[in-house]
Amino acid sequence: MALSPSSSSNAAVAQAPEPPAGWAQLLGRPHGLTALALTGAVAMHAINVHIVTTILPSVVQEIGGLAWYAWSTTLFVVASIIGAALAVRLLARRGARGAMLAGLLVFALGTLLCASAPSMPVLLLGRAVQGLGGGAVGALCYTLIRLVFPPALWPRAIALISAMWGVATLSGPAVGGLFAQAGHWRLAFGALLPLLVLQMLLVQRQLAPQRLLRNTLPKDGGIAGLQIGALALSVLLVAAASVATQGLWQWLLAVAGLLVGAAAIRHERRASRRLLPQGGTALGQPLGMLYAAVALLLMGTMTEVFVPYLLQHLHGLQPLTAGYVTALLAGGWSAASVLFSGKSGAAGRRLMVAGPVLCTLALVLLALAMPWQGMAALVVCGLALAVLGLGVGMAWPHVLNAIMHSASPEEADSAASAITTVQLYGMAVGAALVGLVANALGLTAQPDPAALGRSAVWLFAVFAVFPALGAWSLRRFLRSQQQG
Repeated sequence: MALSPSSSSNAAVAQAPEPPAGWAQLLGRPHGLTALALTGAVAMHAINVHIVTTILPSVVQEIGGLAWYAWSTTLFVVASIIGAALAVRLLARRGARGAMLAGLLVFALGTLLCASAPSMPVLLLGRAVQGLGGGAVGALCYTLIRLVFPPALWPRAIALISAMWGVATLSGPAVGGLFAQAGHWRLAFGALLPLLVLQMLLVQRQLAPQRLLRNTLPKDGGIAGLQIGALALSVLLVAAASVATQGLWQWLLAVAGLLVGAAAIRHERRASRRLLPQGGTALGQPLGMLYAAVALLLMGTMTEVFVPYLLQHLHGLQPLTAGYVTALLAGGWSAASVLFSGKSGAAGRRLMVAGPVLCTLALVLLALAMPWQGMAALVVCGLALAVLGLGVGMAWPHVLNAIMHSASPEEADSAASAITTVQLYGMAVGAALVGLVANALGLTAQPDPAALGRSAVWLFAVFAVFPALGAWSLRRFLRSQQQG
């Protein structure tokens, strides 16, 4: 994927990446254990996400707090955004080893709080602490790819981290379900603690303490506190809109949340303490186009929130079966990341645009097929979910690799760390908007299969717009590189 510098004074300086190396070079000596130190940390975070989703009904049955059910995820995501935003500063202050150990330690503390929670407020505190550590770990992993691997290994390392989320989607519900079914939901949290200790020991061995970031901190030593706070508030407002009971409040809260997010972006553009690298919020700049594509792709995939519900009520599947049909999305994402991460040059550029186009077609196919009845409809829905994941996965390593190469040398580490912030914000806003649109369509209150099917058509059709816009943004990015 040959990238050339933009001619604009505000554009990031692109660097031409080397052709991707093979998997044997990443997983063999001398990089194999270092790759495990990074991907293992992400795996702990990802598996926890899906375990909690599975065991939460058992949690509220024992300690109460059903009214706060959704906030377990909301606070986790908000704290993750804050943790991801602070990751570069942590890395600059403590180095690779110290930063990753700190993130894992905070995550372990949150896990311990969850495992011992006597009430829902304590559990929510634990989830927030988990999110803070997990967000930092996720952002650190993308940043450390640049520090611990040669550029030729970056696409493979990105793909491997991406694949961990697919593995977690497939294994997390099964692990959580086993603990919940046995009546030991606390052990689902507790079982992560010895694994986290082992992960810390691996990080201690593999990540050199002298690996520090340079020229990434503002000269005054401050952080982009206003932008971080505004993004967190934006997510909270949109999340509140998705659970509001009155239609007027739903839309008022959603609009307020999006306006706060827009205000954060506007302030970011002129702030001396920035959250994103130069040009990261400008849709006319290379980094802005790439970050927009990341957020738009993930917003399109958030329709998976209602896929199990629709499969159960329209196709009569059992919850576990519906969950694993939905997991075809994660499986397609992981498989495509691994299979297509080795492409470069013109092939890599084609995948960047083809991926979002496939996502758009997959959502249109879901809109058409979900209301059907019978095995054929179910097969088509499963195929569409797999293609949706395939589209994200084939573009993902190349888009993220382009971000790492499109930033100026002084801001390259900040650009890599910001990937997780943009990713989490896109997912949070996308999930909340899916809930808002679903409520507006009456999807959760439709006893009649025909009416439910019509609502499903509109839900998937509306969210097909997001990956289509992502494809357009990536196409603009590639044209800007050719013209530069």
